[in-house]
Amino acid sequence: MKQVLIINGGSTFDSDEDYLESLKNKVLSLNKMKLQLDWKNSLQADLGDKYQVLVPRMPNTSNAKYNEWKIWFEKTVAILNDNFILIGHSLGGIFIAKYLSENKIAKKIIATILVAPPHGDIIGGESLGSFNLLNDLKLFGEQASSITIFFSRDDVVVPIEHMAKYQNDLPEAKYIVFDDRGHFNTLEFSELVEEIKSLN
Repeated sequence: MKQVLIINGGSTFDSDEDYLESLKNKVLSLNKMKLQLDWKNSLQADLGDKYQVLVPRMPNTSNAKYNEWKIWFEKTVAILNDNFILIGHSLGGIFIAKYLSENKIAKKIIATILVAPPHGDIIGGESLGSFNLLNDLKLFGEQASSITIFFSRDDVVVPIEHMAKYQNDLPEAKYIVFDDRGHFNTLEFSELVEEIKSLN
């Protein structure tokens, strides 16, 4: 059975003061309080029983800190089988890129798939705080076996311009671009399912 580990996104801030200010200024709506389902909820069913889909809850996703995520990620990887598939969405994507560019991972990764990952230190006018990529991505490229990165031209959270930065750092990666997927919060993601199933 192949294990698929998904690292979800979140929000991060330069300081607790910035986080508190964001809470004060956030506009709430009833729609945002409804249960939000996306492709991660159906991925297990879409892949079938030859796969085990794992989605750990990362620490403090509303005010994420890289060092806290690093601890939890390492504890998670320690209990996985060798040869797993690693997926990161949004902040989870840049977390994976940063972690694998700075650390040697203890297990073998079959493939790494990033979905709408930011690159740099700012997205949408907000800081990426401690998730900022400080190193080149050479070590990431060496450890990830195969790398596939999804972007959408209409993503208002992570603009398509971030793809050029990844292409510069990871020219060997496979890039798949859509016109109409936004930030990939859709219920279905058949192209991701196909990509996973195509891996050896």
